[in-house]
Amino acid sequence: MGQSPPVVLGRVNSLCDSFTFLSSSAFISGEGFRDQIAVEIVDYTAELPDECLAFVFQFLGPGDRNRCSLVCKRWFRVDGWSRHRLSLNAQSEIVSSLPSLFTRFDSVTKLALRCSRKSISLTDDSLLTISIRCRNLTRLKLRGCREITDEGMSTFAKNSKKLRKLSCGSCMFGAKALNAVLDHCANLEELSVKRLRGIHDGAEPIGPGAAASSLKMICLKELVNGQSFAPLVVGSKNLKTLKIIHCLGDWDSVLQLIGNRNQNYKENLNCDINYGSSDSNSNPLMEIHLERLQVSDIGLSAISKCTKIENLHILKTPECSNYGLVCVAENCKLLRKLHIDGWRTNRIGDEGLIAVAKHCSNLQELVLIGVNATHVSLSAIACNCSKLERLALCGSGTIGDTEIACIAAKCMALKKLCIKGCPISDIAIEALGSGCPNLVKIKVRKCRGVSSDAGEWLREQRGSMLINMDACDTDCGFEASVSDIGVHETGVEVGQVTAVGASTSSNEINI
Repeated sequence: MGQSPPVVLGRVNSLCDSFTFLSSSAFISGEGFRDQIAVEIVDYTAELPDECLAFVFQFLGPGDRNRCSLVCKRWFRVDGWSRHRLSLNAQSEIVSSLPSLFTRFDSVTKLALRCSRKSISLTDDSLLTISIRCRNLTRLKLRGCREITDEGMSTFAKNSKKLRKLSCGSCMFGAKALNAVLDHCANLEELSVKRLRGIHDGAEPIGPGAAASSLKMICLKELVNGQSFAPLVVGSKNLKTLKIIHCLGDWDSVLQLIGNRNQNYKENLNCDINYGSSDSNSNPLMEIHLERLQVSDIGLSAISKCTKIENLHILKTPECSNYGLVCVAENCKLLRKLHIDGWRTNRIGDEGLIAVAKHCSNLQELVLIGVNATHVSLSAIACNCSKLERLALCGSGTIGDTEIACIAAKCMALKKLCIKGCPISDIAIEALGSGCPNLVKIKVRKCRGVSSDAGEWLREQRGSMLINMDACDTDCGFEASVSDIGVHETGVEVGQVTAVGASTSSNEINI
């Protein structure tokens, strides 16, 4: 008992001596401690070139990158010149910080400016400062910048010759500003416009401008007079993607202009081929997205002249029927993705889908919402569309056990399946247990006839399959959106910062 303390003390002294923390006058004075720390701490990034350090920073999220910039002066400097993407809270209070901000981030090519409804946004002068500081800007996103006028956007366009993508929403400028951008930004490839107050009845026509030869994507959303973009749409020779969502007015006439343009393009191309020449810079439309529009079969018949379409969305257009879909199917034989939201109007059904099955053998993705299809059309699709890999059936009162059994027996290539709000039962799940040999992900939601036991049974039968059911816990993580509109971009946080990217539609189905 009496010898135990010395033994313990000896062990402690031995351990401490190994780290030179005890029995040292230098330690007491603090000098030895500092020397020891200097030896122990090594900056392993000191030998890395700045370019390599910047490359590492690219893999970090906005928050981690901000924290890294505070580590040392070198990291602060490298982070500044290597950031190409910036997203700012565009309130008027930030004006005084703009010069220093863009002195630090002098390599920004992608910029997002957002301002809430309750705040005053940046003005034309601030936008001018940005255009002068960011000479290499290629992408600009404006949200809620209500203090920016036509004049401010015109001046910005003159200083931003390298701009390739412009997305603006909830702003006050209008046709004059957009025409200035189209005239001065000859390299513009993508234009997205949403809820612009300056685009109203009586607004001047927009486009085509100098950007007509470079534009590849146009997205118009929630506009009062979106028809004013008709000259731009028709005049954009290389336009591949057109998205028109929830815009007021009759759109049949605009779609007819688009269809006639593509028909003329086809005739000219045939003529050039006969004479041994062709215009390789002219590419027809490949993707059209129509949602919540006043469009009838006249419009669908018109876009059927765009024979190179591969991706077509017809969502909540109650005046469209089987006739229009048949016209599209008969002429657009390269169709790979087809999304239809019939809005339960019962105007699109078996007749139109059978035409799709007959003529569109390359179909890989099919989403049907509120469409009363039966085993007749689904059987035809399963037999003729051998490349079908993704299928979503939602909100249909006619899709039951028989239809799912048909899919299970005939869709050999199917990989992902979503069934939502359909009158199926455990019998359908049993059919999927032995059918669709390539099925890897399935989602069943709001199908009251399906029990939790069916989900567990299916998991036992197909152990490798990712299953997501109302009563099951496993989430397959596959997303099939009925509004496939844009690329979400991730912004960089500086102060109050938001992500560069926007929701593209209110209709989404997660499989």
